[in-house]
Amino acid sequence: MRGRGVLVAAFAMALVLAGCAGAPQRSPLAAWSPSKNHDARHATIIVLHHTQMASFEEALATLKSANDQGRVSAHYLVAEDGRIVQLVDERARAWHAGIGRWGALTDLNDASIGIELDNDGTEPFAEAQVAALIRLLDDLCTRLTIPRTAVIAHADLAPTRKADPSAYFPWARLAAAGFGEWPRADAPPAPEGFDPVLALALLGYDTRDLPAALAAFRRRFRGMGTAPTPVGSDEGALPVAFDDEDRRLLFDLRQQRLGR
Repeated sequence: MRGRGVLVAAFAMALVLAGCAGAPQRSPLAAWSPSKNHDARHATIIVLHHTQMASFEEALATLKSANDQGRVSAHYLVAEDGRIVQLVDERARAWHAGIGRWGALTDLNDASIGIELDNDGTEPFAEAQVAALIRLLDDLCTRLTIPRTAVIAHADLAPTRKADPSAYFPWARLAAAGFGEWPRADAPPAPEGFDPVLALALLGYDTRDLPAALAAFRRRFRGMGTAPTPVGSDEGALPVAFDDEDRRLLFDLRQQRLGR
């Protein structure tokens, strides 16, 4: 009888473990509110968005259902007050990035974790929201072994289509916490003969549309382009020519990428 009891206990434990193996991969920091808009994949990078909607509730509903522009989702939604909701298993492909490119990556939904921030794109991001995002990034990078520098903007991978998160997003604050790439404050001027286009490409930008790539770079690293401009509009377009500050920042980011 004792042997039979041991077998029963072992069988019960096996069932528990099997159930755990099939359970969604979830963050302990977030409430679970699943969306059906996903399929399977593995993540190596994190993409940040702003919702461009009027409220957290509206964004949550959209990310869990169909809408007039097709189904969209993200792995996480972070509210202005710091609440974090997880909608999609981290092992699944949320539909957030769309068509784009970052370095050698051409299927960003397959390669990324998508995080939506409740913000309409015309105002600064709330302190509680940024603090919650930093906690979430720490959790994700630790558990999923994603490099802490591999945190980018939606606009970085799709500069011809997207502008999120807006120029109001505090990338320097994230960098101070150890996430994303950021130029050093004491970076020297770029040397003679430095090629800024090659540096943009080294960072990951798709330079086939150079004005769009430069606009995305300036939005992220210089806070330029805060006024909302419709995607595809020429109004408020940034010049193609690189100025001295573009070159200085790009040279330093290139040096950091090369370990110098």
